[in-house]
Amino acid sequence: MKAEEFELVHGSGNVFRDLGRENADALQLKAILAAEIIKALDKEHLTVRAAHERTGIAAADFSRIRNADLGRFTIDRLMSVLNRLGARIEVKIKVKRIEKEAVVA
Repeated sequence: MKAEEFELVHGSGNVFRDLGRENADALQLKAILAAEIIKALDKEHLTVRAAHERTGIAAADFSRIRNADLGRFTIDRLMSVLNRLGARIEVKIKVKRIEKEAVVA
């Protein structure tokens, strides 16, 4: 394929928003927290069973997190998992008003 056939589109920084998903910001935060949990498990070379023994959280939950099956998890539950793995979390929130597009009649 020739280069001129492609159009470069810059994303918003949130893939869920780019895909038009509802609650895109919450989904993005859950994905970030899950990625941090996976990093912590990998850094400590923990299997899901070893992570269960250390934290008391079900091994199946760690498997779900590793597989990005986050539907059962709330943001605060994912934060709790990170805390039990020994991480401390700092959250900064920036609120931006959404400018509504003018309606043309």
